[in-house]
Amino acid sequence: MTELPSLQDRIVVITGGGRGLGREMALELASGGARVVITGARAGEELRATLAEAESQVGSGRMVAVQADVRDPADCARVVRETELAFGPPDVLVNNAGRGMRLVSERFNSEPTKFWETDPAIWREIIDINLNGAFNMAAAVTPGMIERGFGKIINISTSDQTMVRRGYAPYGPSKAALEAASRVWAQDLDGTGVEVLVYLPGGAADTGLLPESANKRGADGGLLPAAIMRRAIRWLCADTSNGRSGTRYTARLWDESLPPAEAAEGAQSPAVAKPAIM
Repeated sequence: MTELPSLQDRIVVITGGGRGLGREMALELASGGARVVITGARAGEELRATLAEAESQVGSGRMVAVQADVRDPADCARVVRETELAFGPPDVLVNNAGRGMRLVSERFNSEPTKFWETDPAIWREIIDINLNGAFNMAAAVTPGMIERGFGKIINISTSDQTMVRRGYAPYGPSKAALEAASRVWAQDLDGTGVEVLVYLPGGAADTGLLPESANKRGADGGLLPAAIMRRAIRWLCADTSNGRSGTRYTARLWDESLPPAEAAEGAQSPAVAKPAIM
């Protein structure tokens, strides 16, 4: 992608940045000149490996890792404080941390679990991370962004089909709720300089949300590389996406052969007067 001057030294927090989609976006942004904070609920090799890879590619001082659980508002507030200490106030939040249907069953994509068969504690955990965690992080960064008159909240979602696919509760509904929340937040923040965007792969991606197997595949058969999320993330975090609050972008539809503005138009979901789930 073309270098974006407004991305240089922009401070981006990516939750769940040690693996999968989050790792790809974090490395892409660091290579594009941003200063990146990645979080993970557990300290471990994933965070260290992503940090080491960033340092090998762009040198030290571009990325830091913070252990934090997005389910805990106090942890989310601490992420903001540690970001400020490392780089300064966050300009962009990418709400990527999430858990999927493997918590419900390792066979979820071949033997769908009925919703009433789901352990209530697991149901609660998925909702708490995927939806409440995004709220907790957004609530932690938004007041400062409003005070400074600028900020972006990018919520990582899933395809419409997955939201209502049989056997995908509560993961699908958690993402439907996140998109509804995104639309509300965009309206609440109108006129503040803080904008809310939604970004999704556009199909099942090759991440830890799917069980490992010799023929790993998504519900529709295909499997996108996690690196597909690199396509639009620089554009979304830079000033190039200014003025597009409340819009939704699909990485699979982003045509890298086009100029970024044209690619964005092709990847943007059509606006609708109201959602139509049923």
